Amino acid sequence: MPALVTAPDPSTFAELPPERAAIWSRFGRWDTVYFPRVVGLVTEEVRSDYARLRLPYRPELDQPAGVVHGGAIATMIDTVVVPAIGGAYDALPQMLTLSLSVQFLGAVRATDAVAEGWVTRRGRSVVFCEALVRTAAGDPAATGQLVYSVRPQPSPGAG
Repeated sequence: MPALVTAPDPSTFAELPPERAAIWSRFGRWDTVYFPRVVGLVTEEVRSDYARLRLPYRPELDQPAGVVHGGAIATMIDTVVVPAIGGAYDALPQMLTLSLSVQFLGAVRATDAVAEGWVTRRGRSVVFCEALVRTAAGDPAATGQLVYSVRPQPSPGAG
């Protein structure tokens, strides 16, 4: 029997302070159209070191074999950890993906995909994360391991 693929319980992550929650609850709904919005990602939950996004299904996300394109799933993995990482800062930090490893476990067919991402370790400028993508029915579709470079923005009045 295959090993059960799980994400941590979101309630084990602290809620964001109200001012940070206000910033990150709008993730993906910017006035400017950035890539996560083009793909159609929707933020469902952000906590300290944890986030959950949904990719509502649309046929144009499919590849010719009739399953959601792996690039869309990889995009979810790379994007879901951004609010999980960024929620620790009062101002939006500069974040760059240093490495991304994706393991595809199953197909997403004509249904929403849900991604959960969480921080596993923080250093001063490097953050390690994991992610899990499932179908709307909860079937595992992919996992990912990521390393991000993070540089906080200077505080107003600093320097």
